[in-house]
Amino acid sequence: MNRLILRLAIPNILANLSVPLLGLTDTVLMGHMPDAAYLGAIALGGVLFNIAYWSFGFLRASTVGLTAQAFGEGLEEAKADPAAPAVPLGANTAIVLRQAMGIALGASVLMLLLQGPIAWLGFRILDGAPEVEGLARQYWFARIWGAPANLALMAFTGWFLGMQNARFPLYLTLLSNTVNIGLSVLLVRHFDLGVLGVAWGTVAAQYATVILAVVLLLTRYPGARPWSAAASRREGYSLRRYFGVSRDLFIRTICMLLVFSTFTNAGARLGESILAANAVLLQLFYLMSYGVDGFAYAAESLTGRFIGAKDREQLEAVLRRLMVWGLGLGALYGVVYLLAGPFILPLFTPLESVVAEARHYLPWMVAVSLAGAAAFLYDGIYIGATATRALRNNMLWATGLVFFPLLWLGLWQGSAGPGEPGWANHAVWGAMTAFMLARSIGLGLRMKQVVLPMAQARGDQGN
Repeated sequence: MNRLILRLAIPNILANLSVPLLGLTDTVLMGHMPDAAYLGAIALGGVLFNIAYWSFGFLRASTVGLTAQAFGEGLEEAKADPAAPAVPLGANTAIVLRQAMGIALGASVLMLLLQGPIAWLGFRILDGAPEVEGLARQYWFARIWGAPANLALMAFTGWFLGMQNARFPLYLTLLSNTVNIGLSVLLVRHFDLGVLGVAWGTVAAQYATVILAVVLLLTRYPGARPWSAAASRREGYSLRRYFGVSRDLFIRTICMLLVFSTFTNAGARLGESILAANAVLLQLFYLMSYGVDGFAYAAESLTGRFIGAKDREQLEAVLRRLMVWGLGLGALYGVVYLLAGPFILPLFTPLESVVAEARHYLPWMVAVSLAGAAAFLYDGIYIGATATRALRNNMLWATGLVFFPLLWLGLWQGSAGPGEPGWANHAVWGAMTAFMLARSIGLGLRMKQVVLPMAQARGDQGN
């Protein structure tokens, strides 16, 4: 069982850890331009793209759970009928891929048609300096043409993971980052295209990666082509079900965006030094998530597989092992941050005032790493089970009844008198930790009622 988990988790971890290299390259390239506005432009434009694409993260998550369940069903049908094992496997998984690709295409066309209004609204909210906004607009209107490829890659990644194949998403990530970095350096350094060079490098990399994804699909899974005759509508795999799962995951994503954006704004209210310190500490949190998400993605794939196969014994066994691996890694991150944090923080910024401020809050990294690791793992389990209504409801109450009240209380107390912002920021981190913990407890308590019974008789969404 451990080997099965690590076969899925390790490629996911490697793929996640390679992602920051891309942002680092873009930052270095723009940081060497003659004006700081170039650096601000990709930061501003990057925020807009992050919001736009993160909102469609359900394409990957929905596809993983549904595909993994179809994969598990196919394995069971193959056991019962060894003479024709590939037919049910190819047909059901092909349905999910076709649905995901259709939604990705429709959403990307909509984004291209509305690129002007999205830019107008986004830059009014972000409110950058005129020179920065002008360059950011160039970046937006060039990079937006990669939307069809970007959304298609979300669907491909989710589908491959659902097929218990973590190597292909790793290949896609490595190709995308390599081509992106190489072309961006070429277009910026040798052709002097500035922000357009970074944007077009990203677009070209996205389409090159889609081509690789199609090649991998055709060569490795010829029976699961989305356009094949076998990919007709079948019971349990209707487009309505896909939309239902995606709707719940979209609402969950909006809650996450609200929490993290509000967390950042809370730091800004407490002063520039605290804002910068929180930004550095969040990078440590994201590094933890890159590792633990490898096991969370494995949880998506394996939970869906054993639910589809209706194998509760295997499901319970794999979930126990996943929690040990994921929580163990989260605890390791927390201990490293606590002991080595004072030496790690200067790597992010040379500003001693920011480093000194961040040191005050390092103990929170232990708590938030453990609570966050548990939350990520449970998210993966529920996504694999397509128990998305329970996942959505849990996120709503953790956001509205835990995070925001605690955050408001901390900020209100912090504004009560002089010298309080430092204490108030402890309350801000406490609210974030409580938010992660509430998600973990809420989902953990419902595991036996929501997820485990699905391995015996799967419903439409397991809710």
